[in-house]
Amino acid sequence: MARPVTREVKLKSGFYMELRRRGENRGIKIWRETEQQIQMAMKNYENMYDVHYVGEVKNGKVIKPPKAIKQPKKAK
Repeated sequence: MARPVTREVKLKSGFYMELRRRGENRGIKIWRETEQQIQMAMKNYENMYDVHYVGEVKNGKVIKPPKAIKQPKKAK
């Protein structure tokens, strides 16, 4: 087994969303260059995962709040 990471991960500038399996607390972050690309990716993944919009990141900091992009409605 490997040791756990001890320092923060530096995020690239762009737009991020987090994918989680239904009912889980941890997920993976997905990066896209533009807002339009992240919206298309959110639409593709919404059927399989819980999709959470993280926001726009510049210089390792989230600058755009999560409510800036409307998340697609989940089908019941």
